This record gives sequence, structure tokens and C-alpha cells, in this order.
Amino acid sequence: MKQTIIDAITNNQVLTFTYSGIPRVVEPHAVGLSRTGKEVLRCFQTHGRHETPGHEWDLCELNKISDLKTSGATFQAPRPGYRRGDRHMTDIFAEL
Repeated sequence: MKQTIIDAITNNQVLTFTYSGIPRVVEPHAVGLSRTGKEVLRCFQTHGRHETPGHEWDLCELNKISDLKTSGATFQAPRPGYRRGDRHMTDIFAEL
């Protein structure tokens, strides 16, 4: 799973997955370790439901992601508001 996300970041590929039972379509921006030691994905959600309406930026735990796939679509990177060196990550495996 982590390698699929790293490849998607490297190639600006849109991802689809289910997170906490909610289907999502996202543009992945960074993947790494959170301050609590969990592998996480920083992404911008373009389609699907939100747990918090109007909350497009997400920090998703990889262990809660299922059905991860590349959609075949690409995106222009990065989205406004993105900052390299995500402060919520202690170790970054890949980022835009």
C-alpha cells in the first residue's frame, strides 16, 4: 500500500480508497510517519463524503485505508495551501 501511494505522489496520480467506511477520491501530497508513529497520508479530497463537511485536506492513517487504487487520472500539483515538510510528520517517505 505504501509503495502505491509513493508511486502516486511521484507521478501525480489520483487515488481512490475507502477510509473509515467512507469512499474517497484524493490527490496524494505526502506520506510518512505521524508524531505518534503511525503511517499517514496527507491528501486533498476531490470527491466522496467528508466526516467534516468542507474539510478537503485530510491526514489519513494507512491502517484505516482499504480498497486503495489509482484511478487512472492525474492532477496538477500541489494544491493551494500545501506546504512541504508536513509538520504533522516526523519522517516523510515521499512528498510533492
